[in-house]
Amino acid sequence: MTWQRTGAMATNTGLPAQRVRRAARRGATPVLRDLREREGRGPRVLAFREGDVVVVSGLPGSGKSTLIRRAAQDRTIDSQDVRERWEAKMPRFLPYAVYRPLVRIAHYAGLRSALRSGESLIVHDCGTQGWVRGWLARAARRRGRAMHLILLDVTPETAREGQRDRGRGVSGYAFSRHRHAVGRLLAAAQSPHPPAGCATTTLLDRPAATALRRIAFRREP
Repeated sequence: MTWQRTGAMATNTGLPAQRVRRAARRGATPVLRDLREREGRGPRVLAFREGDVVVVSGLPGSGKSTLIRRAAQDRTIDSQDVRERWEAKMPRFLPYAVYRPLVRIAHYAGLRSALRSGESLIVHDCGTQGWVRGWLARAARRRGRAMHLILLDVTPETAREGQRDRGRGVSGYAFSRHRHAVGRLLAAAQSPHPPAGCATTTLLDRPAATALRRIAFRREP
């Protein structure tokens, strides 16, 4: 993976397909880009190859949906959007836990349809469902493309504040599960054994995520 800088904009140009396939065959370590602690001077654009799958993960309240809505101009799958559509149809007195299984089924059905299209895709990942990332990685690999991970690294306090700002939080038990899952992802990203199936991992703190204006997909020259 290479970086090009033009003025204040840094663009990740992605990995050519041949390099991805060669790296996979020889078991090379995926690329890690750590954009944390740059005081908001990180890249404004992250660009990947057309047809690739990008997974955005992090704690609830870390800013995943905000980042996707602001920066993603290509096809996106966000479970939060599915939840909001169902909430709009359900009686207000009905707890979300009652119809949560239906929301998940609808989300995964939409994700399956998007994967079958072969188009570039940006997916909101809660971090706790490792099998989903495995599914995405296999689907990308079958069509000669790659899966990339963008991981938002924020403190639990910042994530809780984000939940309060959006007016919706998660239980202490659920938040603990998310903390452990995201912690494992973060540790793997920085270890000799990176997250399975990820061709690249990009780490963002809150300033770096705020500075990012666009996640784009580009055709290979």
